[in-house]
Amino acid sequence: MALEYVGLNKIEGPLVVVKGVKNASYEEMVEIISDNDEHRWGRIIEVYEDKAVVQVFEGTSGLSLTNTKSKFTGKPLEIPLSKEMIGRVFNGMGKPMDGLGDIYPDETRDINGMPINPVSRQYPNNFIQTGISSIDGLNTLIRGQKLPIFSGNGLAHDHLAVQIVRQASISDGDFAIVFAAMGIKHDVETFFRRSFEKSGVLQKVVMFLNLADDPVVERIVTPRCALTAAEYLAFKHNMQVLVIMTDMTAYAEALREISSSKGEIPSRKGYPGYLYSDLASMFERAGIIESSTGSITQIPILTMPNDDITHPIPDLTGYITEGQIVLDRALSLKSVYPPVSPLSSLSRLMKDGIGEGFTRADHSALANQLFSSYARVGEARALASVIGEDELGASDKLFMQFGRSFEEKFIAQDRDENRSIEHTLDIGWELLRILPRSELDRIDDELLNEYYEEVKK
Repeated sequence: MALEYVGLNKIEGPLVVVKGVKNASYEEMVEIISDNDEHRWGRIIEVYEDKAVVQVFEGTSGLSLTNTKSKFTGKPLEIPLSKEMIGRVFNGMGKPMDGLGDIYPDETRDINGMPINPVSRQYPNNFIQTGISSIDGLNTLIRGQKLPIFSGNGLAHDHLAVQIVRQASISDGDFAIVFAAMGIKHDVETFFRRSFEKSGVLQKVVMFLNLADDPVVERIVTPRCALTAAEYLAFKHNMQVLVIMTDMTAYAEALREISSSKGEIPSRKGYPGYLYSDLASMFERAGIIESSTGSITQIPILTMPNDDITHPIPDLTGYITEGQIVLDRALSLKSVYPPVSPLSSLSRLMKDGIGEGFTRADHSALANQLFSSYARVGEARALASVIGEDELGASDKLFMQFGRSFEEKFIAQDRDENRSIEHTLDIGWELLRILPRSELDRIDDELLNEYYEEVKK
């Protein structure tokens, strides 16, 4: 039952305190009506005694302590859901912003979702092809996985996100992408929308956009709206859903700002002590459950402040997720796109979705050898920086050549180049032929005879 109260006890930043409330609930939605009959929305973020602290989405400017009305709805924030959402663009609260009108909902759901019973989870397997060699070949994305991208300010994570949306594909089943952007500038929003429209992939994408000049509070609910839509498509309509969320740093900073306005005791770098559990409440909504053939795969994108991977946001994200794709500034300065660092990146579930029946029988051994050989490149480069490349031994010179070719041919690719997994693996073998067979100690003789010697002759 909706209850209405007149007057506010306190206004502070985006927060208002309503006194004398009864039966108020955490996360309950509140309609705020100002003197001039302007309607705004807020949600309860704290309840104590007979007071409720309400977070106002549109801000508190123009509200008065005496005449403002607060109507408590008795339910949390919900969004309407339908398969008609695919191909549509919504704001951060799930309201259409593409001019095509409201959708006709099949149902409405609480954006906070329901925890997945661990017993009902199924182990992720089978891969999603992104068409990007540095991901498909070395850090394969597995259905049901959460694999973040750690980037830095000015690096090409926006272009990489667009390329993944444009090229991501599966070999079976219905596939959809849910794209959530938080705190982005207007030119970035235009870039995303035009890129998806121009390439024709918008028809399989559900977009949720929160702009930099939108309310900070809205930034908190944007990824939850996106994940609720993903759960609806995956677990009710049995679709394979890829969720891309950028930028989680903007989300965490909004959380810090709101925490500060509430007067909470800060933790590392001023972020609230519950940042870990808050991030986990979203990242753990990825997975596969036994009652559905659908899946939710997540790629959260975050920019590391000062390229610091030990910063609380990437640090805590790494504890929750199954690996990370790290973009390297040094590679970016060499004009390598995408500047994925092979030695810093990892996909912990890769081994379970590659090989015979998934990609190709040689994939695992080839990936291990490429990683090992590129690690040797680092050693050779360190030695060359001391004594000069001309003074290196014959073996180290070959590894230097391998390193250059690996960055130019395997990691680097055009922004519209969509490589099949077979093409990616073939490039890997082509590069390994730069090195003598005696240096390939991560691959058994049977695979070497089939893929290395056959073309070598």
